[in-house]
Amino acid sequence: MIRLARILCTLSLLGFVLSGCWDRHELNDLAITVGVGFDKSGDEYLVTAQIVNPNEVASKKGAGYSTPITTLSAKGISTLEAARKLTTSAPRKLFASHLRIIVIGEELAREGVAKVLDGITRDHEIRSDFYIIVARGTTASKVLQVLTPIERIPANKMFKTLETSEKAWAPTVSVRIDQFISNLSKPTTEAVLTGIRIKGNPETGKSKSSLAETEPITNLQYTGLALFRQDKLIDWLNQDESKGYNYIMGNVKSTMGHLECPKGGTLTVEIVRSKTKVKGQVTNGKPAINIHVMMEENISEVQCEIDLLDPDTIHEIEKIAANSLKKVMTSSINKAKENKADIFGFGELIEDASPKTWKNIKQDWPNEFTQLQVNISIDLHIRRLGTTNNSIILRPKED
Repeated sequence: MIRLARILCTLSLLGFVLSGCWDRHELNDLAITVGVGFDKSGDEYLVTAQIVNPNEVASKKGAGYSTPITTLSAKGISTLEAARKLTTSAPRKLFASHLRIIVIGEELAREGVAKVLDGITRDHEIRSDFYIIVARGTTASKVLQVLTPIERIPANKMFKTLETSEKAWAPTVSVRIDQFISNLSKPTTEAVLTGIRIKGNPETGKSKSSLAETEPITNLQYTGLALFRQDKLIDWLNQDESKGYNYIMGNVKSTMGHLECPKGGTLTVEIVRSKTKVKGQVTNGKPAINIHVMMEENISEVQCEIDLLDPDTIHEIEKIAANSLKKVMTSSINKAKENKADIFGFGELIEDASPKTWKNIKQDWPNEFTQLQVNISIDLHIRRLGTTNNSIILRPKED
């Protein structure tokens, strides 16, 4: 009898432990949200959700009666209030666990993003493996309404394009929400986000007809880095300045660049390996930063008259490439100094080098940063010339 009572008690306890479906969500009751945009509309926030149309993406052919996604928008005093208002238009509950991208409108970014992101970071259903970007010269709502080629779901296109361009093209950087929030919380280090713009007519981009051409009439394109001070967008880095930022931060995995040949024309090189070491130092109470870049490049394309078999020529190209790299890094540092925004985290390196000095200059770091001495040294080598030594367009001279 006692044994039977123990078994029944154990089974009862297991019933409580294994009842794990109490908070389940049926797929047919959910609206899968893959992109969210935040804009300012007067005194309110405008929240836009990009929702997947399941009938259009469930099969290769699709149902054919609508676009792959639907965008819904609502306004509210708070972002979460506006998000809840979306339920008045959506037949299903919005489900953001598969969120891929968050887009911040430029106007809102210039006013400040901390309040907007607070609700997202508190939501336990939202993961942190999505990227955050800024709509450059437009609104987040318009960006999320543009249909894209190749990738049927625009949010997936923005997510994958950012990852691909970061690996193969230096001016972009993928920033996750937790990384961005961490940078905002640091008292002396500022943040950057990649910008995205609408290439073409935003109104045309809403229609399937915009994808009927081999070259889409309207498309989305990443361009430049948004420079923040505290939580406000204050300026944009151009392509070269964005490249310089990524070189300093050690983010460059591979990219291409062109150089001016000594006798005119251009020569294209591929960066195949790059490593950056940044250290702070304090000498006689004066802080400084030392940046050392080690890089390997391959010759990819030659459009000039040059003898690549001559070691002196290779050495000259290496000097030209090193000077070009130093120039873009310096331009990025100068832009940051102009805006008194330490986007590189130099202040933390000074603190590591001399906590005592840092204690004296910490309160006035934005002004100290503008006067900071930054030394750049580059160790660059050309490794390979490709399968052809010199330009194929050059004819041998007749005797």
